[in-house]
Amino acid sequence: MLIRYKKSFEKIAMGLLSFMPEVSDVKGLQEIVKEYEVNPNWSLFLWKDEDILGAIGVRIEGDEAVIQHVSVNPSHRNTGIGRKMVHRIQDQLGNQYKVCADVATESFYEKCEAESPSSQV
Repeated sequence: MLIRYKKSFEKIAMGLLSFMPEVSDVKGLQEIVKEYEVNPNWSLFLWKDEDILGAIGVRIEGDEAVIQHVSVNPSHRNTGIGRKMVHRIQDQLGNQYKVCADVATESFYEKCEAESPSSQV
């Protein structure tokens, strides 16, 4: 289940986002999480089963919802959590915005699109 980030999940979110290649230090990670907290155009969502296993960050730019961060706990990778998060964002925001990816998440997003049930005929 996809849930919205809240301050009480800060350490978990920072841990998950630290797996992103562009996050190289704690200060940069803190700045990213702070941006999600204060910028109304940035939204961070967490994937929760029994535990929180993944994070996906979206930035609104005009009529686009840009997926800019996708991260899954390494012990739960290759189980479809990342794909589920992308599809859930498409379901939640796709009626209001064109959902797309930035450079950091583009290849993963394209892989999810190729595996989407709606893309298979």
